[in-house]
Amino acid sequence: MKKTKNLCIAIFLFAAMVSIPLPADAGEIRLAIAASLKDAVTEMSDAFSKTHPGVGFQRNSGAAGALAKQIENGAPADIFISANIEWMKYLKDRGFISEKNVDTLAYNNLVFVGNAGLNLKTMKEIVLLEKIAIGSPKSVPAGEYAMEAIKKAGIDSELNNKLVMTRDVLECLMYVERDEVDGAFIYASNTLEMSDRVKILFQVPQDLYSRVIYPMALTNTGAKNKDAKAFFEFLQSEKARAVLSKYGFIIE
Repeated sequence: MKKTKNLCIAIFLFAAMVSIPLPADAGEIRLAIAASLKDAVTEMSDAFSKTHPGVGFQRNSGAAGALAKQIENGAPADIFISANIEWMKYLKDRGFISEKNVDTLAYNNLVFVGNAGLNLKTMKEIVLLEKIAIGSPKSVPAGEYAMEAIKKAGIDSELNNKLVMTRDVLECLMYVERDEVDGAFIYASNTLEMSDRVKILFQVPQDLYSRVIYPMALTNTGAKNKDAKAFFEFLQSEKARAVLSKYGFIIE
């Protein structure tokens, strides 16, 4: 009789425990984002978190090519945002991303910046400089766009020994800030981060390079993550577009 009573009490306590709602496991969204988008995406993810308490972010920023290679080699990522379509295609061709989960986030322009004392206004004039920073075209889309412009301007042979390759576009700006180079190719959105030591010398003519497109995609893993899917939709909202505009990106 006593054992039966104890068993009933145990069953009652167990039932009471399982009926109490427990806090849901915190969601996590893993982002792989082009370096030029770092600050804008940080602000957008912070805004998203305010309406989605419990959802956290892992943000990995860098050159789009390096990020794509990391994903290919097993680095976790729910959303990938590139600064060109080539690295997005690279992951699609290898089965990490489905075409139905790809969209366009924003656009950008390429500018040439330099030390505050310079007064150059054209692509032809940059051959007068000693050192020019450019993102490595093999992995940095900004460098690829810049190299395309250099070749179309017909000055590639004159710049052969003057180009300083960097890991990403932000490093290009840093080199100018430190006077390690005379000038650099960066995105227009990056000019918001410049100090008084650097100035925009000219906007690179659009007919010299392909349009700068930022495609974004849910990876196959991200497509199964409800929080990642919700953030992907948020990135297409008016609130997100306002943040992108604030940071100098083109949204049309």
